[in-house]
Amino acid sequence: MANDLSGVILCGGKSTRMGQNKALISIDGVPIIARIHALFKKMFREVIIVSDQPQLFSNLSAKIFPDLIPGRGALGGLYTGLFFSSFPFSFSVACDMPFLRKPLIDFLLRDIEGFDIVVPRTEDGLQPLHAVYARNCLDPIKRLMDAGNCKIIDFYRMVRVKIVDENDFLFLDPLRHSFINVNTPEELNLVKKMTESC
Repeated sequence: MANDLSGVILCGGKSTRMGQNKALISIDGVPIIARIHALFKKMFREVIIVSDQPQLFSNLSAKIFPDLIPGRGALGGLYTGLFFSSFPFSFSVACDMPFLRKPLIDFLLRDIEGFDIVVPRTEDGLQPLHAVYARNCLDPIKRLMDAGNCKIIDFYRMVRVKIVDENDFLFLDPLRHSFINVNTPEELNLVKKMTESC
């Protein structure tokens, strides 16, 4: 049964290091955006794609919106997704994460009651683009952007945050594949080697 949440996919990056649109890169013959979309359609009542190139994703059954406030990076994309969400909570990810896992997402969703953000923390730090956000975050995000700050985790101090440490969820994703993203051709090659070895 689908959760009463929105699944938000942020596709606003310039992909300068990759040299091509990361969302459309194929892993095992399937574009990353299509992999995420298929999972989100099963998990959530609504799928939102934030992109200023809606024509690229017209084949997907999702609501597509451009950034409400352009030039604010992932924070601006998060703001847009939350603004247009039909539900109190949204699970938000970047468009270049090919190995998202339903059990881990479900695990994070268990903790939303009483919080505005549920965010995992791995050995690399907080993972703000694999996290649950409440619509209550809209005003704090807007205030941060108005102050000229676009770092997502900098508005966390203004809201109620639940941090889920990796020791609590590694049994669901021991190799932390959920948090792999594809920013460069080198990272893409590593990901392709991973899938070939599986």
